[in-house]
Amino acid sequence: MDPKRLAANDVVQQLRDAGFAAFLVGGCVRDIVMGREPKDYDVATSAQPNQVVRIFPGSLTVGARFGVVVVPREAGNVEVATFRSDGVYTDGRHPAHVVYAKTAEEDVLRRDFTINGLLYDPAEDKVLDYVGGQADIRGRKVRTIGDPYKRFSEDRLRMLRAVRFAARFGFELDAASGNAIRELAGEIRLVSAERIRDEILKILTEGHARRGFELLDNTNLLQHVLPDVKAMQGVEQPPEFHPEGDVWTHTIIMMDGLNSPTATLALGVLLHDVGKPRTFEVRERIRFDNHVEVGAKMAEEICKKLRISVRDTERVVELVRHHLRFKDFPRMRRSTQIRFLRMEAFPEHLELHRLDCLASHGKLDNYDLARKMLDELPEQQIRPTRLVDGDDLIRDGYRPGPLFKQILQAVEDAQLEGDIRTQQDALQLVHERFPLPHS
Repeated sequence: MDPKRLAANDVVQQLRDAGFAAFLVGGCVRDIVMGREPKDYDVATSAQPNQVVRIFPGSLTVGARFGVVVVPREAGNVEVATFRSDGVYTDGRHPAHVVYAKTAEEDVLRRDFTINGLLYDPAEDKVLDYVGGQADIRGRKVRTIGDPYKRFSEDRLRMLRAVRFAARFGFELDAASGNAIRELAGEIRLVSAERIRDEILKILTEGHARRGFELLDNTNLLQHVLPDVKAMQGVEQPPEFHPEGDVWTHTIIMMDGLNSPTATLALGVLLHDVGKPRTFEVRERIRFDNHVEVGAKMAEEICKKLRISVRDTERVVELVRHHLRFKDFPRMRRSTQIRFLRMEAFPEHLELHRLDCLASHGKLDNYDLARKMLDELPEQQIRPTRLVDGDDLIRDGYRPGPLFKQILQAVEDAQLEGDIRTQQDALQLVHERFPLPHS
């Protein structure tokens, strides 16, 4: 058995030995019922936070005001929540006050979705279901516990979570939940950018990005969380290059090909053509002049709004900025090709290009050429040791200044092209191309 599950079962048993009710609860039970391996395990108990801490000294009490204590275990932390019946939600995320409940059934009734409202008794190997969660799992349905308008108004992020669960498991939103999201979609703007970011990244990386974004669109959430992505819809493309259809269609087809992507690759795919709606024009044929630079700036703005880290934002922007460079790859000088290959995270650039081709014209010639070079070139040829540096130039009589960069690049170009191999070759090249002025 999974060590994390054993640890959680042990926490349940110790709480019971101390005279309290305790069960596994939430997503871990859902995953157990579905035959999936849970990532984390949560426990619900009748013990109040101070009682949990007495049983498990050293527990983390950061969430104790909401009835949550984290019990550290070597296999992984176990979150222990006291049965509760939440009061009125005043901030669209947290209840104004927490009322502890006496029974597990009361606790379950304040949770978000039926599939997340299951309890599990490890001692009896038994699932307790007060909300019809098992039937909804069998029926492949995401349904709120109780009134969907109330559940979504309590915490508006639940609208995005509903979409994410439906996408991840291949479920449908039940009619009432779907209708409530469509009506309340605009209120998602009241949720913090960080929380929206986390859900969007999970939708993009959990394996069903296309379905997730189609559901975001169907529920009216897309226009509020990512209006620049919504703007891709209906933007036609030249059929000779994009027989698949408009920019939106092209993008979601690419999403379909994502396979356990990094967050930056997934965002790069999502935003690589985000500049096309703003640069669309028809001159002889459909054109998107300068859409790459426009898109790179837009991608940076979008990432900043979503509070993506600076490092990841820079990488996403680079993916957008360079995604068309592959079309020129066969005609590049060898030194330019190698510099391209050694860009940070180049495999992400390569994978974005592959998906871009497969979602349009289907030709992978340039991808294959770059992939072959990347696989076959030794690291020493991609990142060779410099033949000369600034100190060498100074010793040779050159004065430090802006010219140094030009000289060193010329030397490296020749080295990458295979035209020079030794320091003597390099200095001879420098003397020929950048002769020293006569004394």
